[in-house]
Amino acid sequence: MARPDLNLLITLDVLLEEGSVTRAGERLALSPSAMSRQLARLRRATGDPLLVRSGRGLTPTPRAVELRDRVRDLVREAEDVLRPAGTLDLAGLARTFTVRSSDGFVERFGPELVAEVGRAAPGVRLRFVQKTKKDTGPLRDGSVDLEVGVIERALPPDIASTFLFADRFIGVVRSEHPLRTGMITTARYASARHVHVSRRGLDEGLVDEALHPTGHRREVVTVVDGFGAALALARSSDLVATVPERHTTVLRRGMHSFALPFRAPEVTVSLLWHVRFEADAAHRWLRGRVLEVCRRPDRTAAENAVREESSS
Repeated sequence: MARPDLNLLITLDVLLEEGSVTRAGERLALSPSAMSRQLARLRRATGDPLLVRSGRGLTPTPRAVELRDRVRDLVREAEDVLRPAGTLDLAGLARTFTVRSSDGFVERFGPELVAEVGRAAPGVRLRFVQKTKKDTGPLRDGSVDLEVGVIERALPPDIASTFLFADRFIGVVRSEHPLRTGMITTARYASARHVHVSRRGLDEGLVDEALHPTGHRREVVTVVDGFGAALALARSSDLVATVPERHTTVLRRGMHSFALPFRAPEVTVSLLWHVRFEADAAHRWLRGRVLEVCRRPDRTAAENAVREESSS
């Protein structure tokens, strides 16, 4: 069965509103003969005359009267669908967004983000989920709206991204650790007992790659899959955790942090989403809030830099 020509709905709407083939043709920029052909097509499609001669004018049939309001509503709804989205009503927005990130991001940026979103759009809920592996499947299938992470390889064409912030690795120990006092040299750092973070269970990573040119190697005694776990172990033992600075601001509270005595590796943290949400007004607004919160100056890092400078 052939699919109906939906353009006929627009023609029928104008015909029923004008009650005249000539006036309807003028509105649709069609000649009287072309308009008459459109009316003939409508009659064949509906199986009804729709408009019949009555004196000098045309009178709608009962079927046409029955269709008039339905056709008008359908045309108006189609026009709304094809019109660019209007202004986003944040106060009335009711939607749940899922954000996937590694541990530390929620503790560091979550409170500000939740507060800011709540003030502007009280009907919006943020759902944070843990990232256990690097894959774009959740973004593609819609189970995740936004993802925060380090891009290690070229992204597929359907995944968009933008820079969030740069982060550098630092060393962290408990407040009573031997490295808490004295100058931390590369030799002292390397000879300490270390906890290494790797989701894939690897024994070495970026820190070790940066350390190798110095001729030293870390003594890694345990491997965990997250920064939170590494810091928890370092907090209650003499292990040294080497973690990203900004990402772990909250997790490191009460512990001693120090700059690495060699060229510290840096990572670029990005925000990722699926391209189908590129023009979605609500999604675009949330992306803007994440960017704003993450790019604000880190007061804690600035204060630490001042303390390090004054003590050197």
